[in-house]
Amino acid sequence: MDRHGLFEEIDTHLLSDERPSRFFHNLDKPLFESSHPFTMLSGLKNIKQSPIHHPEGSVWNHTLLVLDEAAARKGRATDSRVFMWAALLHDIGKAVTTRVRKGKITSYDHDKEGAGMARAFLREFEDEPFISKVAALVRWHMQILFVVKNMRFADLDNMWDQTDVKDVALLGLCDRLGRLGVNERAEEETIQLFLKKAGTRG
Repeated sequence: MDRHGLFEEIDTHLLSDERPSRFFHNLDKPLFESSHPFTMLSGLKNIKQSPIHHPEGSVWNHTLLVLDEAAARKGRATDSRVFMWAALLHDIGKAVTTRVRKGKITSYDHDKEGAGMARAFLREFEDEPFISKVAALVRWHMQILFVVKNMRFADLDNMWDQTDVKDVALLGLCDRLGRLGVNERAEEETIQLFLKKAGTRG
């Protein structure tokens, strides 16, 4: 199998599997772990996260949990294919932004860096506008936190310009549920609060 064959296989499983994580546990590991741009994903196995917020461990462990949550909800997305690729690539930016600051693991701006990295990944196989749609969801997936917490990083106007807010909310829900020991009801309430604050432009 070559790179394009692997991309097509991943694409198929993202859209058809009830639990895409099972595919990734059993795929052609040599190609996935040694060939660009797939190394941008396989490298996430070595990226640690805060054990407080992510007891599941590495960014890759988290990504697989998010994928399974996204697969169960992709029918609610504007474009299920865009949505599933955004779920796969949503934290790709943590590979270059993760640092230990004052004893805590952080990944500031991984959403912004991730959007560019998602573009670089998909440019190997896809054309616009698919790339832009995926990159936009990656770029704005952290807005749930920023908007709900009234943080200065909230940017509703640009989010509205670039993507569908309901898709951001759906990806954000999957992101928040893709961890161990979460309270699903509390996370759904957070998403509803986000939609209430962001749902009307301006």
